[in-house]
This record gives sequence, structure tokens and C-alpha cells, in this order.
Amino acid sequence: MRLTRRESLAGAGAIVAAAASPSFAATSPGSLNQLANSSGRRFGSAVAWAPPGTDTGSFTNPRYASILERECSLLVPENQLKWQWVRRTPNAFDFRAFDAIADYAAKHGFSLRGHTLFWTPTKWYPKWLAETVFRSPAEAEKLLIDHVRTVCRRYGTRIYSYDVVNEAVQPETGQIRDTNVTRALGGVPFLDLMFHTAREESPHAQLVYNDYMSWERNPVDEMHMTGVLKLLEGFKKRGTPVDALGVQSHIRLLKDWPVARIVAQSETPWRRFLDEVVGMGYKLLVTEFDVNDHAAPSDATIRDRMVADYGRAYLDLMLSYPQLGDLLAWGMVDRYSWLNGFDPRSDKTLKRGTPYDVNFQPKLLHQAMASAFRSASSRHAS
Repeated sequence: MRLTRRESLAGAGAIVAAAASPSFAATSPGSLNQLANSSGRRFGSAVAWAPPGTDTGSFTNPRYASILERECSLLVPENQLKWQWVRRTPNAFDFRAFDAIADYAAKHGFSLRGHTLFWTPTKWYPKWLAETVFRSPAEAEKLLIDHVRTVCRRYGTRIYSYDVVNEAVQPETGQIRDTNVTRALGGVPFLDLMFHTAREESPHAQLVYNDYMSWERNPVDEMHMTGVLKLLEGFKKRGTPVDALGVQSHIRLLKDWPVARIVAQSETPWRRFLDEVVGMGYKLLVTEFDVNDHAAPSDATIRDRMVADYGRAYLDLMLSYPQLGDLLAWGMVDRYSWLNGFDPRSDKTLKRGTPYDVNFQPKLLHQAMASAFRSASSRHAS
């Protein structure tokens, strides 16, 4: 996922680990996680790290932590395991921020996902990596293997699932992205190396290819889906150890249309895509759910209803697949959503695409998510 402006700037500061609250976090009766459990699934959220007292979507923010502990059983770092945080220089790792998240997760009984061992687009590399000119394939291979081994060995079984590679497909072409890393190794050898190394180092973990192709029907999304299918087919043919497709699920209200009309144009091609994925034997995860209300009206009441209806339609479709396991939101509170910085609304109002509003109150989207979980059919055992 893309870094928020706040997260991008925060990494350079000194990190002070926060003391976790003494109570053990068990999700409340009727929580989103407990409702997901009823069909054999789990629910969780992204979480950030920030110094205590900072008004952010961090577990160090008591109001935010209370929502996580009430609603979720899974956590994933928003940015703190990406190379920009843990590998700011080529010869040293800095795990202080993610260690704090991992310690909080362990103390409060959360399962922990690892996001991500490699984020492919060059614009999200640390500066030193973007400027590296590899002298040989072996040099690039050593860098990647060392990174995967260092992360996986440090966290062992504390991380149950990794987004091994994130966003390797160029949406406009459907091809593997052209970067200094893929040029040094070749696109396919790069991908296979990452997954084989992760399997060797974390044989217990679910290994996921994660990407942001979306169900909105437009030529770029269709080309993106075609490229991801080609990638997954190649993994199967070569025996690359990929267990699941992570569907980021940053769904978008891009037109001021009735929600039913938007859904009608999206559902059939999206089902066709998912049918092909599960037909190859892959599991599915919703890894980064939120709703981008970019084109919805300014009126909060109207907008909240559109967001809830759109989110419910999408989740109903996804939950109809027994191969779908965990579902994670990309944040739980509107005031901390990455969308506010990445794709601001023209009317300057905050995006309203997470389950809780700026005052930490559940919104219609929360009700829609709960209803989708209540209605979900059971999944097959993993």
C-alpha cells in the first residue's frame, strides 16, 4: 500500500517504544471479528506506530487501540515493515517501529501479518535502492535473500502470513514492472526467488502475492487483472510456493451514480476474475479494505449511505467465495485514513471510507460490514 504523507515523514525520527495497556484484548461480543468468526474467518486492521501522545492511527493512541482491541484479532503494519522503514540504508536494518507493533500484538493476543517483504514500484523504494546500479544478477539476488532471511528469522512464527511481493504488475500494461531489481534478475526469476526464499525461511507462513487490481470496470483495471492472472498462472506452472492472492480492496466510488448502477457494471467481470484465481487453487484474502468516496456528494448523510451500500455489495460478493479467509481493513477511523493525504476530495472534507468517523463513532459502513459478516456463507477449512 502507498505511504501516507505523515508516515513518509515520520520515519526519520527517534523511536520510543510505548508500554502496552495491561488488559488482554479479546474482541467484544458482536465485534466485527466475532461476526467474521461465525463463517470461519477473521477480521483485522492495519496499524501504525507513532510516539505516545501523537494523534495517529497507532496503538499508542489509547482511543484507537481500544477500537483495535474491541473489533480485531489480526494486525498488519501500515508501513513499518516496508523497506523505507526497516532498510533506510543498504547495510543496516532498523526494526524498532515494527518491533513495537509486534510486541503490542503479542501482548494483546493479535495474530500478525507481515507487509511486505518487497514493494515493487521504484517510487516506493528507499532512495539508496532506487539509485543502486547492480553490477550482476548475483548482487541483486544476495540483497533480496539477505533481506528476506533477516526479517523472517527475526520474527519467526510471530508472523503467520506474509505479503511476500506487493504490486509487481504494471496496471497499464499487465506486465511485470520494469525496475533496477527486475532488470538485474529478470522479472520472473525475481518473483520466484522471493517466494522460494520466504518458504525456506518461514515454512509455517501463508505466502501471499498482494496487489490492488479493483472491481471498478475500466480498461486499466481489466489490463491489471489480466496481468495478475498471467502472473498466477506462471507461479502454478513453475511450482512457485504462492498460497493466496491478496486483494487490497481499496474500492472506489469514482462516479456520482446510484450505487446499484456502479455495482451492476462491476460484478460480472470481477467474478470472472476471482473464478479464474480460485480455479487455479489459490486462496483469497482481503488485505486492505476501505472505500474511496472521491466522487460521492459532500453531504455526509448521503455519502455515508453510498459508502455503506457500496462496501456491503463488495463484501457480499467477496464473502460468497469459500476460498476467502482473513479480511483486514486499511485503518478503522476516518481521521487517520491514508486516503486523506493520497487522494484528497475537492471539497476539502475528510474521506469517510472506514468503519469509524472522526469522533471514533461507528458509521453506516460498520453496520454494513457487520451485516455482510452475518450473512456470509462458511468457508472451506484452510
